Amino acid sequence: MGKIYLTAENIRYQLANLKQLTFEVTDACNLNCKYCTYGEFYNDYDRRDNKKLSLPVACKIIDYLTEFWRSEQNLSAKRNVYISFYGGEPLLNMPFIKSVVKYMEDLDCPSRSFTFTMTTNAMLLHKYMDFLVKYDFNLLISLDGNEYNTSYRVAKGDNPVFPTIIKNVENLRAAYPDYFQQKVNFNAVLHNRNSISEIYDFFKSRYNKIPEIGELNNMGIRPDKISLFQATYRNSYESLHQAENYEAIEQDMFVNTRTYRSATTFLHQYSGHVFNDYTDLLLGKREKEIPTGTCLPFGKRMFITVNGKILPCERIGQQFALGSVSETGVELDLQAIADRYNTYYAKLDKQCSKCYDAQTCMQCIFNLKDLDGNPVCRGFMNEKAFIDYKSRQMSFFRKNPEAYYRIMEEVIVT
Repeated sequence: MGKIYLTAENIRYQLANLKQLTFEVTDACNLNCKYCTYGEFYNDYDRRDNKKLSLPVACKIIDYLTEFWRSEQNLSAKRNVYISFYGGEPLLNMPFIKSVVKYMEDLDCPSRSFTFTMTTNAMLLHKYMDFLVKYDFNLLISLDGNEYNTSYRVAKGDNPVFPTIIKNVENLRAAYPDYFQQKVNFNAVLHNRNSISEIYDFFKSRYNKIPEIGELNNMGIRPDKISLFQATYRNSYESLHQAENYEAIEQDMFVNTRTYRSATTFLHQYSGHVFNDYTDLLLGKREKEIPTGTCLPFGKRMFITVNGKILPCERIGQQFALGSVSETGVELDLQAIADRYNTYYAKLDKQCSKCYDAQTCMQCIFNLKDLDGNPVCRGFMNEKAFIDYKSRQMSFFRKNPEAYYRIMEEVIVT
């Protein structure tokens, strides 16, 4: 047997301290967005059959996790867990959402509190906003900016949806202004019909919000769609720096930009003034033992697909499922998961051991090509590249000294 990086016991600990449980409520959607992760560009997801996740399946995984939350491996007397609803379009399966909320309210687990979150296209928001406000949902609305910016978001038959979304958003803001200000934000996708500055200006001027902006997913692209994908794709860093007032936008968006995220990672890892826990403070920072920047299984979240697959995250291909849940029970072999991760780690260890930026690595192994063969890490840094990286970070802080204090005072890296 090769080197053991991860054990079943490590995974039990992560389950006992899980931070977020996400349900793919349905694979149905009332839109037909051209760049959808489950659309024509991609081939690494299960077939979309307009399925809905059933309550008994959700209850099985909740009950399974509750046993861990009650165990001695739980470190918190009152940890908050995010219960998230994802799609497809989750509002198409509202009976499920209401039933899960009720189930969580009645759950006998004193060591946990729950916060509900949802990502929605807002097409049905007018029907259910009273419920979402009543239960204090954190709401993330998908919208790409102004009407032209949002023109890849279309209904069946390629009918535009921007007017409907805006009407529903405006009604929510008018009916519940405090909730809108505190609990609602926007998620935009960057592509060739918008730009960072256009997206920023739209949401800042209209709603006084700083949107989350993501690039198109560049994994799992169908070979026959590569050219179309490349024509649609836009790089967020390049788009930002094409704006005339990019420095002001960058400062306002803060850690939602690549520059500040990179500076934050560098500062938290290399400044010597940030400690993850009291043992780091008392004994000094521990060397990273696991190759790559991949999250430990369930270290941040658990994702349940509409087909009952259990994944560590909704951002990776569904072929990487770690187990399954059905109305009859949960199948999750923790030792098999540890063995699988150890195999992956072993493949990358030689590269990671020679990488000068291994301590701050953010590379997820599930986003590497040929993971089951001979994967090559795209984030590898030799000595020269690392010196250049440090130089860029120090240059940024010399130019923006206020950024140091802001990061140290406002940012918590989890």
